[in-house]
Amino acid sequence: MNEITVQTKSRTAFIDITPAIQQFAAEQGMKDGVITIFVPHTTAGVTINENADPDVTADMETVLDRMVPWNGGYLHGEGNTAAHVKASLMGSSAQVIVKNGQLQLGIWQSLYFCEFDGPRTRKIWLKESA
Repeated sequence: MNEITVQTKSRTAFIDITPAIQQFAAEQGMKDGVITIFVPHTTAGVTINENADPDVTADMETVLDRMVPWNGGYLHGEGNTAAHVKASLMGSSAQVIVKNGQLQLGIWQSLYFCEFDGPRTRKIWLKESA
């Protein structure tokens, strides 16, 4: 297992980690296989979505804020329940196929680290499988 670090600068952020994952595949000498991307945090996640229009991630943030407002009368004592729920909605892992050393993503797809309780320094764990 390997680890990369992401530094977030705001409470909510969608950070394109595709180049870092592609670099990981190259450093591992991967030709064909699968990379598992795992986020070991309860207030952050990972997703695959469109990379061509930055309005997509802005809209995702807007929709998540509507679904799970930050101030919702929640019971959790830390006051970050919305971040926990949003992280669960996004999920804590993703898998990407590698073929001929290249991530197999659709033409408009990227991998996004999803921050919901920043700013923070976060970890992403990576594991390659043949």
